[in-house]
Amino acid sequence: MPKRVDHEARRQEISAALWRIASTRGLDGASLRDVAAEAGISLGRLQHYFRTRDEMLVFALRHINRLATQRVHERIEALGGEPTPREVLRACLSGMLPLDDRSRTGLLVGAAYYARAVHDEGVRAEAKSGIPHLRAFFAGQLQLAAERGELAPERATEDEAMLLISVTDGLATHVLLDVHDPETALRLLDLHLSKLFGDDAPAPTEGTSH
Repeated sequence: MPKRVDHEARRQEISAALWRIASTRGLDGASLRDVAAEAGISLGRLQHYFRTRDEMLVFALRHINRLATQRVHERIEALGGEPTPREVLRACLSGMLPLDDRSRTGLLVGAAYYARAVHDEGVRAEAKSGIPHLRAFFAGQLQLAAERGELAPERATEDEAMLLISVTDGLATHVLLDVHDPETALRLLDLHLSKLFGDDAPAPTEGTSH
């Protein structure tokens, strides 16, 4: 068991080295040799954990997705008590925005993966595998909100859930491109939620700190 834990930890350290490269110059320049140098190990040692570059790329993508999911769960738990569906949705969606250095790095790495996924079937399959689950979770929250009388029933659909994902992805991209700053992206997200839930409530102040 100790060897297994150490093996997983080393793979995660290699993934972190790959992310550092990807966040500054993309994945095209991230060879096994480059990643080994960034991780401070020999190429042969790296190949003990990853036989091929593709194997390393897919593992690293899975790991960063797990960390992103963990970050969203932390935001939901920070709400405390029994949060409303709208509060859960906002916590999840704001967790998908680059509001601090950690989330910005994660999204930069994700952008590098998406660029590669267009032409790489293996990476593409992994990159899109979580979307149906996220859409279903958001649709479930919308349905719960409708049952509680907080949302018009006709808005509690998977299409609306997909629009939430798409709007947030677009806002995240614009922050990375410096079209918006994080505060503006969060304000626009709140505006979209206000329109979805049919109210003109002012944007909440919680969760705006980085």
